[in-house]
Amino acid sequence: MDAELPLSQRQMPPAHPFDYDAIDGDSLHEECGVFGVNGVTDAANFVALGLHALQHRGQEAGGIVSYAPEHGFNSARRFGYVRDNFTKQSLMETLPGVLAIGHVRYSTAGSKGAAIRDVQPFFGEFSMGGAAIAHNGNITNADALRRELIERGSIFQSSSDSECIIHLMARSLQRDIPARMEDALRRVEGAFSVVAMTRTKLIGVRDPLGVRPLVLGRVGDGWVLSSETCALDIIGAEFVREIEPGEMVVITGQMVESRRPFRPQPSKFCIFEHVYFSRPDSIIGGRSVYETRRQIGVELAREAPVDADLVCPVPDSGTPAAIGFAHESGIPYGMGIIRNQYMGRTFIEPTEQIRNMGVRLKLNVNRALIRGKRVILVDDSVVRGTTSRKIKEMILDAGAAEVHFRIASPPTAWPCFYGVDTPQREKLLAATMSEDEMREHLGVDSLRFISLDGLYRAVGEAKGRDNGCPQYCDACFSGEYPVEPADMIEKGFKLKTAAE
Repeated sequence: MDAELPLSQRQMPPAHPFDYDAIDGDSLHEECGVFGVNGVTDAANFVALGLHALQHRGQEAGGIVSYAPEHGFNSARRFGYVRDNFTKQSLMETLPGVLAIGHVRYSTAGSKGAAIRDVQPFFGEFSMGGAAIAHNGNITNADALRRELIERGSIFQSSSDSECIIHLMARSLQRDIPARMEDALRRVEGAFSVVAMTRTKLIGVRDPLGVRPLVLGRVGDGWVLSSETCALDIIGAEFVREIEPGEMVVITGQMVESRRPFRPQPSKFCIFEHVYFSRPDSIIGGRSVYETRRQIGVELAREAPVDADLVCPVPDSGTPAAIGFAHESGIPYGMGIIRNQYMGRTFIEPTEQIRNMGVRLKLNVNRALIRGKRVILVDDSVVRGTTSRKIKEMILDAGAAEVHFRIASPPTAWPCFYGVDTPQREKLLAATMSEDEMREHLGVDSLRFISLDGLYRAVGEAKGRDNGCPQYCDACFSGEYPVEPADMIEKGFKLKTAAE
């Protein structure tokens, strides 16, 4: 496994301390993406390419584990982008074999002091051989499981909730690793899409509600598991199907075995995957993510029309919705805001003056297009509202006559506990303000969000949301959690009341 690293590499650095990305800092973040390949030469190289395509799901760190009979299990875990680590021949040569899995990670607000040992995939050595796992999602009863396991003698190496799965597998009495994984995951609550490997098998599992995505693909004579279809495209793999909620697939050579280890439940796929998390070139549930986002813009234009001269996206996540809004409304579409595609960590010492530049380091207004116009800005969400205010100021400074915000999701009023880094509820603008109060706070001429029903129509539910049994997990909008967040309730989190 990993060689001992120098102290400077063992400790998690502050999350991009010189990267003043106010856009990303005021957005919700997926916490990870997973990818696995079986049956191809130099599988780790395919995994590195897949992780590169999934980089939007996690930018803090990444890891790959591979297996070759003559070399055993090998791993590499690094902080930073895939392109900066897993493109080096010297590193990739240490990961031989036809079987490999990988993981990209976005650290949560509570784990900024994490060490390299928190970076997945995690590895465990069992009596029947080793196994590695990579997990996308969040275990909502992890604290209770960790306490129980520690009391029974388990020694944890990381602060990650995902490590509970390895320890539960170690305590299982089942005779093979897939059966032990079934045992372990039956104890787990919350959201999990897991890609795992043994010496001979590639394994994929989704939780019974199917909150987070996982797909199966075919590349040559081998098989692929991925968080999204866009990562299949980069390696030339053919999309086969989605892993179904509550399904486990065990791939051995050319054989794919499907198991159903959990009691069937109604699917509760995360609706925000459609709005923001997934890449627009991915396919979810047979639907193009791009087309869904464009349709959100169409629904927005129908629900919240406004007399204006120009429709502008807030780059880049607002672009498809802005295109749909412009088409439906008949108002011209224009790139009123230009993103600096090469913005990374600034080489300038982060003085207070540089910090205050904030959004301007990342975005610039197309003044010639904006001046004198009544502008509709289309964005994917409003979280804290800090970025929205700064963008509004930039648009007005450029000479816009009016600024109207149209948001391609309902108000985000509740935190997510299923694998998304969400601020505490009191820091969410929509948790403490009405829509009119938010409009006043942001200082814009108008502010409208798409309705929950409108969002459901955009994702293909013609009749809108079934309030008796919602077709998706929309807890961040509705406060209705499909799995009770046991750990957070223990820490004092208050669930939605009837009055709310």
